[in-house]
Amino acid sequence: MKCEHCTRKECSKKTKTDDQENASVDAPSPAQENGEKGEFHKLADAKIFLSDCLACDSCVTAEEGVQVSQQNAKDFFRVLNLNKKCDASQHKVLAVSVCPQSLPYFAAKFSLSVTDASRRLCGFLKSLGVHYVFDMTIAADFSILESQKEFVRRYRQHREEEPRLPMLTSACPGWVRYAERVLGHPITPHLCTAKSPQQIMGSLVKDYFARRQNLSPDKIFHVIVAPCYDKKLEALREDVPTALHSSRGADCVLTSGEIVQLMEQSDLSADDALVDTLFGDMKEEEVRRHEGASSDGYLAHIFRHAAKELFNEDVGALTYRSLRNKDFQEVTLERDGEVLLRFAAAYGFRNIQNVVLKLKRGKFPYHFVEVLACAGGCLSGRGQAQAEDGRADRALLRQMEGIYAAIPVRPPETSAHVQELYQEWLGGADSPRAQAALHTAYQGPGQSASSRDIKW
Repeated sequence: MKCEHCTRKECSKKTKTDDQENASVDAPSPAQENGEKGEFHKLADAKIFLSDCLACDSCVTAEEGVQVSQQNAKDFFRVLNLNKKCDASQHKVLAVSVCPQSLPYFAAKFSLSVTDASRRLCGFLKSLGVHYVFDMTIAADFSILESQKEFVRRYRQHREEEPRLPMLTSACPGWVRYAERVLGHPITPHLCTAKSPQQIMGSLVKDYFARRQNLSPDKIFHVIVAPCYDKKLEALREDVPTALHSSRGADCVLTSGEIVQLMEQSDLSADDALVDTLFGDMKEEEVRRHEGASSDGYLAHIFRHAAKELFNEDVGALTYRSLRNKDFQEVTLERDGEVLLRFAAAYGFRNIQNVVLKLKRGKFPYHFVEVLACAGGCLSGRGQAQAEDGRADRALLRQMEGIYAAIPVRPPETSAHVQELYQEWLGGADSPRAQAALHTAYQGPGQSASSRDIKW
């Protein structure tokens, strides 16, 4: 049978039962359907997973398939080798930004603390010829803060005849792509307009950092290291380039697994190195994370902010209640027996389908939902949590979860660098420049991506 969400007759994917959600399934790429040997699914050893189906819309256009296939280690080394061969005036500055959920994978694979793993990774990348290695936590800070403000605004503007709630998170590219390409209205108006950490990091590197270094954005080749393949598709989104800079925010996305393969195959000896920051010679001393158990914790941070801002309630530790399964959890704020806020986290395809169905029927009791395509959250991304048979490596995931939980939490409100950037980079937290840099708009089904002018 076809994927449950797919309505296109030409989709020939085969799925398994809900209990086998994480099992691999065979699927042709668009190029294969035309009789050609497609490159897209080679990225996952000719296998895809049901959670990956959220991203492809039956699906990835032939153009996108080609562009995604170019986002691999060969493209990365192409730029590294050009820097070694061409005139210095033609050199690219290579910057690599690492997702926080990738670091526990490196720590587990190399039996290191997460801080030592980040330094080992940084040292390896610089031994190859990378100039700067950044931690993407600061971009997630911006995304969470903007999401907090948007939720409060939506809550205050919500009316039954003009509903602004629930607000659905927009940080997961697989989920956003599914909402745009398949669902459209009435779902997309509920998507938070705050850009994802990857999109914001692209603007930070190609705009703010470029100007600090007196570089034009096209002189920087920006690589993202991420836990899932959907991030490769996110790099193709129409609205990146932005009004702030003319080049794409992310030039190449490599999964954590692809980087580990490079490290294991390399015979280079490299010293550990401190991770860079966007602020000149300053270095990152310790790794910090947000509150989520396996993600950036939008639910926890927005829930606390909303409780204080809307009801003057200070919330300590959150109490999560699992409902349908461990990947659908609920958090409520109650006063005198009345529920003031009802938030949920919905991870994985089955839970997303339930959310969408109830929302369309008008029987949805939640003010906010943190939505992630991968069952288990971002740590379970298919770019880093697979065993050799293509299934999720449960033992590795448990180890990664323990490593991630041990990283100290830093609320985004406490980051002095973020407040500095709001002023220095954006001219204030509520400025038009901040709106352009930190927010996006969504398209619906039928709006083709084939007209993009993307050069790789």
